[in-house]
Amino acid sequence: MTNTYRYLPDTEQDQKEMLEFLNVSTIEDLFADIPSGIRLKGELDIPEADPEPVLIKKLNKLSARNLNANEYSTFLGAGTYDHYIPSVVDHMISRSEFYTAYTPYQPEISQGELQGLYEFQTMVCELTGMDVANSSMYDGFTSLAEAASLAAASKRRSKVLVSRGVHPESRSILNTVAKGQGYAVEEVSLDVDITDLEQLKSQIDKDTAAVIVQYPNFFGSIEDLAEINAYAKEHGALFIVSANPLALALLQSPGKLGADMVVGDMQPLGIPMAFGGPHCGYFSVSKKFMRKIPGRIVGETNDDQGNRGFVLTLQAREQHIRRDKATSNICSNQALNALASSISMSALGKQGIRQMAQQNFEKADYMANLLQGKGFTVLNKSAFFNEFVVELPFPVKEVNKRLLESGFIGGYDLGETYGNDKQMLIAVTEQRTKEEIDKFAEILEAVVNG
Repeated sequence: MTNTYRYLPDTEQDQKEMLEFLNVSTIEDLFADIPSGIRLKGELDIPEADPEPVLIKKLNKLSARNLNANEYSTFLGAGTYDHYIPSVVDHMISRSEFYTAYTPYQPEISQGELQGLYEFQTMVCELTGMDVANSSMYDGFTSLAEAASLAAASKRRSKVLVSRGVHPESRSILNTVAKGQGYAVEEVSLDVDITDLEQLKSQIDKDTAAVIVQYPNFFGSIEDLAEINAYAKEHGALFIVSANPLALALLQSPGKLGADMVVGDMQPLGIPMAFGGPHCGYFSVSKKFMRKIPGRIVGETNDDQGNRGFVLTLQAREQHIRRDKATSNICSNQALNALASSISMSALGKQGIRQMAQQNFEKADYMANLLQGKGFTVLNKSAFFNEFVVELPFPVKEVNKRLLESGFIGGYDLGETYGNDKQMLIAVTEQRTKEEIDKFAEILEAVVNG
C-alpha cells in the first residue's frame, strides 16, 4: 500500500498479521457477537476512495460554493453574528498548550488552562450580575435547557413556562430535554414582539418551576425583566434569562433585575460564525444554586507555599458516579472557545465592549429608521438591540435571492419558524458600515418596488 491514501495506516499485510494473532480468519469474524439481523449486508453506499490530491480538489470546489462574510456584507443574525474579533484571540488559542488541552483534572500541570477558565467565569459574573458561573457549556441552547432542568428538580414542580420570544432552537432543545427529565414545557404567546404579560399571568401557577425569557429576545426586542420577575416570584417560581453577553455591556444586568439563573451563548464575544459553530455556552446562578450548577467550576486557592493557584472545585459528584441522582449529566465543556471569549473581552476591555454594544444599538436603530423612511414597516414596538423585524410585500426567500445577487446576505426568514414568510429579521452589528447599510436599504427598496 502506498501513501496515496495516507489516512489508512494498515496495509493488507498488517491486517493479515493482526487476524492471525487474534486467531480469526476474516475481519467479519470480529463482529460475530452482533446479531446478523442488525448487521450491514454488503458495502456502504459511498463513492470509491480518491487519492488525496484528487480529494483536495473536490473539497476545494465544494468549499468555494460557500458564501461568507468576508466576501458578502451580511445582515443575517438569529443567534450567530458577525462581530469584530481582536487578532490576538486566534494567535493565543492557536498555542498548543491551549488547543490540545483536555479537562484540567491535574491542577499542578494545568494552571494556565485553569486560570483562563477562572477569568472566563469572573467576566461572565460581571456581565450577568450573578454570583457564580461555570467554566462553559456546549452552547446557549443547551445551557437554557440545563437551567430549566435544574429549576424543575430544585423546585420539585412539574412545568416550566417559556416565552415564544426565546430562540426557536432553544425551545426545541428544551422540549427534548424536558421529555427525558419528566417535566412539561408550556409556551407563552407574544404581544407583537415581546412576551404577553397578561398571557403569562393566566398560565403561571403553583406547578410552575420557572419562567424563561430571552434578553434581548429573538426579535431583538428588550423584555421587561423586572415585571416578569415579579410575576415569577409571586408564584414561587424561578426566573431564568437567556441573555446576549454583548448586549449586557449596555443593558441592566439580569442579576440586578431579579434573575435566579442567567444563561446564554458567548459567540458574540470572540467566537467566529464558522458557518454555525461551534459555540460556547455560559451558565451563571445566584449563590443558593452554586452546588447544583451543571458542568464544572474553577476556584481560586493557595498552594502549600502560599502562592495563588486554581483548581476544579464544587463539582457535583452525582454527575460522575451517582448519575441517577444528578440534576445534570453533562461532563464536557467548550474550554477553547471559552478561552477565546476571555481573550476577546480582555483585549476589548470594559469600555471597548460597551462601545461595541453601543454601535450595535445605534446602527440597528439607524437602519430601522432608514427603512421606515422608505416606506417599510418595522414591527418592533419595544426598544431593540441589534436586530429588528421588517415587513416585506414579497416572501423573504425571494427577496434574499435578489439581495445575494447584489452582494448582500439578507436577514432571517421568519417563515421558517414563526409562520410569516414576508417578515425578515435583520441583524446590524458594529461590522456594518454606513455605506453598507445605505446600499442594503437602497437595493431592498429597488427589489420590492420592482
